[in-house]
Parts: sequence; C-alpha cells; structure tokens
Amino acid sequence: MIKKIILPILLGSSIASASEVVFYSTQANPLKEADAMRNDVLINFDGDVKFLPQEAGPFFSRIEAESRSNSVSLGVLGALHGQFPQIQGSLDSIDDVLASVPKIKANNTMSELGKLGASEQKYIPWMQATYIMAANKKALPYLPKGADVNALTYDELATWAANIKEATGKAKLGFPAGEKGLMHRFLQGYLYPSFTNSVVTDFRGDDAKAMWQWFRDLWQDVNPRSTAYNLMQEPLLTEEVWVAFDHTARLKDAFDQRPDDFIAFPAPSAKAGRGFMPVIAGLAIPKGTPDRAASAELIKYLSEPEVQIRTLRATGFYPIADVELPADLPANVRIAGKAIATQAGSPDALPSMLPVGLGDLSGKFSKTYKDTFQQIVLRNANIDKILDRQATVLKTIMVSANAPCWAPDKPSNGVCPVN
Repeated sequence: MIKKIILPILLGSSIASASEVVFYSTQANPLKEADAMRNDVLINFDGDVKFLPQEAGPFFSRIEAESRSNSVSLGVLGALHGQFPQIQGSLDSIDDVLASVPKIKANNTMSELGKLGASEQKYIPWMQATYIMAANKKALPYLPKGADVNALTYDELATWAANIKEATGKAKLGFPAGEKGLMHRFLQGYLYPSFTNSVVTDFRGDDAKAMWQWFRDLWQDVNPRSTAYNLMQEPLLTEEVWVAFDHTARLKDAFDQRPDDFIAFPAPSAKAGRGFMPVIAGLAIPKGTPDRAASAELIKYLSEPEVQIRTLRATGFYPIADVELPADLPANVRIAGKAIATQAGSPDALPSMLPVGLGDLSGKFSKTYKDTFQQIVLRNANIDKILDRQATVLKTIMVSANAPCWAPDKPSNGVCPVN
C-alpha cells in the first residue's frame, strides 16, 4: 500500500507518529531538491516518511541531544561521509541492512567506507559525485597500443599525450590549474593516492618524489594554457584541449552541447591503485530509533536501482549501485554516469576522501598542494627542498586542526603524521 509523505509545517518539529520514519538529512537541503525528494523519490515508499533536510549545525545538535537524552525520534540519517565521524557513537550497527541491499554491497570499495574504520557497518552508501576524465573522440586514435581507456595507467596517459603532440604539433592534454580551478583535488584525490597510497603521511616520501618528477615530465605535453583554465568544459568545446580532468559538474556543458563528440572515462592508475575522490553521501540509523525495522525498509527502498535513478534526477548525485541509466536523462548524466560507475567499481579503485576535521584550515591545506605544484612543476624547483618545506607547512596545519588521518592514509591515534 502506498502511504503519504508527511509534509511538516515546522521543519524543526521533533514529534513523530509511531508509524512514520523521520528522515533527517544534510543532503537535498535546497527547496527544489527537498520537494523532489518528497514528491518524486519518497512518494512510492510503502510507509509514512517525514523528510527533514537540515543544515549541518542543527543536524549535529539534534542528533547529539537526542542521543544524550535517550529519547530518539529520528529514523534515518542522511549525510556526507566526512560528517558521520562526528556522530559515530550515536549510530547503530547496520550490517544486516547492508546484507539486504546486494547491489550496494557489491560495490566493496564504497561499502567499506561505510564502516568508518570500525568492524561494523555504520552507514550504507547512498549516492555519489566525483571527478573524472573526458576526451574528444579525435584523441582516441593516438592511444598507446593495447591501452584500454577505461583502465588507463598514468604512464599510458603520458604516452597518449606525447602521441597527440607529436601528431598534431600541439599539447592537447589539459588540467584545471587556473586560480579557481580544482587542480588541488587532482593532486589530493588522484595523483598522491595512486602513486603513494597516501595524501598526508607520505607527502614527501620516495614515492611522492618520483610522482612529482613524473608529473613535471608530463607537463611538457600539457597545454600551457592550463594555468588559466578554471572549468575544462570550455577548452574541450573550443578543442584547445582533447583530453581533460575535472569535476563532473564542470564537464557538463561539453557533454550536453556535443554528446557525440566526447567520452568520459575513469582516472588513470599507478603503483598504489586507481586513486579517485568520491563525494559520498550515506544513510544511517541512530541508536534507539523508535522503529528500526521501518528505518531499515526505507534504506532498502532508497537503495533500489530505480529509486537511485529518481534520486539522481532530484539531487544531481549519481547512484552507488551499478544501474543502467535511462536514455531520457540529459547527455551529461548518461556520459558521466557510466565513467563514474566504472571508476568506483574498478578492481584497483582507491578512494581518497575529502579532508576531514580541518575546519577553517581547509583552504590552507589545499593551498599547500597548489603551492607545491607551482614550485615543482611550473617553476622547476628542487623537488626535495620544496617537499621538505611544504611538509613543515602541512604538519603545522594538521597539528593546529588536531586532525586525524582519513582514507587512504591509515587511521591515526591523534593528529595525522607527516613523515
């Protein structure tokens, strides 16, 4: 039986009827997304749902207050991966729920993140966004012999870029290294994990030194205008660039305007794996929830492939489950969606999470990586000296923030070390 979605007059209301599930979420908070969640995503759930999107501050405050008072009214919690550690002690173990959603469980890379470093499942992966690669189909004939664009290595990427430059006389590989570009995410989420299996701890290790030398060599075949690129969709459309890296939202226009001319594909891999930076949202159940069985049913419902597609339409976040995307979705969603699923499901997938616990020092943290890139790659400075100097800056940031390690670095007792 299809039941109604409860539309509360007061979103902050903590009163829930015995039969309804209060779905409390930091995600789908904008009014348009919240309405789509209620009217398009949750409408067919066999039960009553009160969807309460909330800003992070009130979200944490209410969960912690209910946990302390042992008077829990919330049924399902929706939040980003980096938000769950703050409330980890208030979360129920949900191994049984994961076992009941095989299409989510099959993505071992994502499911493991939901343990938050513990032995028990704390959240079920719900939806994702990320960064990927894009290429003009004109670049495909220059792929190295035997290379699979969906399982590329960084060495093959370098050969591909060199082949294109040799054949065309122009450097056609591009990166968003402009002032407002997301180059720091490429360094933190892709290069460092792939070459070092670390982002912080092995910032200046031997593997990091080899990585920076490799990247400096690659830059000879990178379009020099990359230092002015903020969004890679624009140089892709003008064909200044044939191969590029960027966030899915910053490749959107290229895929939508010329869907027959471009492909999307996973980031390359190196010795440690296929590093990538997913933006993961998950679903959890608070300890002491009034109707755990109903909460579990709502998570199962939101994990169904067709509901994951509805969630994509509502929020712009992509499914965790490997699902066939319908043809009536916008071109950018269909093109990027396949690459996202392939990247996350790769056997060598190595997630690098967004920084956790840095607070207002996040900007300085990212600047450390951008400054390192500018000195080593653009100014050809001594790699050892720059890494030693920037490691000192990085260590100061981590100590000031009292920030522990996050994946792929190993969990730390206290501040994440910079070796």
